[in-house]
Amino acid sequence: MTPAFVGPALAAFLAGVAIGGVGVASGAGGYLHSFARSVAPAPVAASPVTAEPPPIVVPDDSGIPGVLAWETRGWPASTGPAVPGALPHNHADGPIRYAVNPPAGGDHNSKWMNCGVYDDPVPNERAGHNLEHGVVWITWRPGLARKDVAELERFVRRQPNVVVTIGGQRKDTGERYIDMSPYPGLPAPIVISSWAHQLRIDSPHDARLQRFVDTFRQNPKYSPEYGITCSHQPEAIAGRPVFG
Repeated sequence: MTPAFVGPALAAFLAGVAIGGVGVASGAGGYLHSFARSVAPAPVAASPVTAEPPPIVVPDDSGIPGVLAWETRGWPASTGPAVPGALPHNHADGPIRYAVNPPAGGDHNSKWMNCGVYDDPVPNERAGHNLEHGVVWITWRPGLARKDVAELERFVRRQPNVVVTIGGQRKDTGERYIDMSPYPGLPAPIVISSWAHQLRIDSPHDARLQRFVDTFRQNPKYSPEYGITCSHQPEAIAGRPVFG
């Protein structure tokens, strides 16, 4: 290559790199992260199939307008004895046909997913296990404006790591206990779920989003397995979020 062509060639190469970077950042997610994509959790086994019965709707006690709530007495154990029709919480290896989508609790896979922000849809059965651990799951409808997806990512980044109190001792978990992923077929542009509770909103600027996270994320009143990690699973099974 002659010296006369070094400058133009280098400029063309750098332009190609820049274009490639934009391509990575404009995939299914990744609106605030560049040159990094998540690894989706592994699908569950093909069988057996479990069909969940419709959960029983109950009055919500959070005080947040619009929150849907389902019967879950008995799980957390602190809510008292189990009652007929309460959300089940068994492990199931195969696909689960949930009566509520996205699921807000119920039977789930024995292996949870590593919590955080994912570019692509994640298995319901693994996300459901995370809910049992006190995770709040933010799902967004594909086609949601990029600026709104980016705002959801900013919202997640603003949330502090969870501090739990067990046996009178406070412990910084080092985890946010928030999942975020696209979800085809949502009943609203954005749906936020926790164990036995769900909120459907149109905008990431809805103030109820923060209230929901503050109320239901890792709360011993609502989280059946308070203080249990939502990370530290093998990537081949539980995936790798862009950030957690």
